[in-house]
Amino acid sequence: MPGRNIELPKTGYTIEIDGILKSQFATKKGAEDGAVELKRRFPKVRIRIYDATQQTRFDPPV
Repeated sequence: MPGRNIELPKTGYTIEIDGILKSQFATKKGAEDGAVELKRRFPKVRIRIYDATQQTRFDPPV
């Protein structure tokens, strides 16, 4: 089975849910607010934020 070729965003911030990139935001604050709300509603799901400029992932604030 061939691997998936996923094109990562070039700008902004993206919420990653269980390793899959979902919602994209222009600002870090918007992504953090969205991630915190999702984490509050679904505490067992792994939620991270992808920073396209730095090409890094980080956990949302608690």
